[in-house]
Amino acid sequence: MSETQVLKPLKTWSHLAARRRKPSEYEIVSANLHYNDKRPDSPYELSPTMFMNEWYKKNTFGTVLKHADWNAFRDPEEVVYRTYNMMQDGQETYVFGLFDQFNQREHDSALDPRWAGTLARFYTPSRYLFHTVQMASAYVGQVSPASTITNCNYFQMADSFRWLSHTAYRTKELSTVFPDKGFAADERQYWEKDPVWQGFRELMEKTLTVWDWGEAIVVLNLVAKPAIDEAVLRKLGESARHNGDTLLGLLTDAQLVDAARHRRWISVLVKMALETPGNLEHIRGWIAKWEPLADKAIDAYCTSLPDVANGAEAAKAATRDFRRSLGL
Repeated sequence: MSETQVLKPLKTWSHLAARRRKPSEYEIVSANLHYNDKRPDSPYELSPTMFMNEWYKKNTFGTVLKHADWNAFRDPEEVVYRTYNMMQDGQETYVFGLFDQFNQREHDSALDPRWAGTLARFYTPSRYLFHTVQMASAYVGQVSPASTITNCNYFQMADSFRWLSHTAYRTKELSTVFPDKGFAADERQYWEKDPVWQGFRELMEKTLTVWDWGEAIVVLNLVAKPAIDEAVLRKLGESARHNGDTLLGLLTDAQLVDAARHRRWISVLVKMALETPGNLEHIRGWIAKWEPLADKAIDAYCTSLPDVANGAEAAKAATRDFRRSLGL
């Protein structure tokens, strides 16, 4: 009579067993979750010549940005869906508290009508810009080679949607106080035709056509977003404070908290990428290719922004300081 072999159950998730400790919530719900990275010839386990398989083989597996194990990437703050909602629920409570308090104080009625015209041109059209960041983050997340990288991009996508929503809310509020400034009516025309926005429109529309994952994540997170953070958030916030618009200054500050978190995770990813020979040259090449377009966008926006002396130069310098801090 043969003895039946009894297999000992694993004490943890098999792909995390090598760590020899109980995995964290972050590791359990974030690591190694992709199902389309098991077969290099057929990511979606259908015909290798199927369109999506060809797409992933070319734009994800085929990128020149290489690493032996992208699944080793970890978000430095270990954000998961549960904690993201808790964290940003607090952020939204703060932001809408600002809206309520400043509304009770009749903040908008005290604004200079000339500044209201500036908001109609420089601020409320930004919902189109934030939507492009949302779409670009969604694409980069979708084609990322590791679920932990996907998650960071998807939370960034959600933040961009929140920024868009805040802008839309303020657009409606401003339209009730300044019905003659074109709020909630002229934003698309500004976005498509005003010289102030054409640099960012060109930058983001071209960013949205970068299919290669390696180049796309570099363009979005190391070139385009830093330009937006420094010009459309930081410099606009400074201009707002100089013109008595404390609400917008505080609102852009809140958005910059999100932007700082985005920079922290991309910094860790860049450090990881630089472990592989050749990646530094590829990243620098992409930055050199796209930086002039970002500079052009900053110049177009900041040069006309009121009451921010040397705003364009300061914003461009800040984007370079960020990239320099990563060894780029």
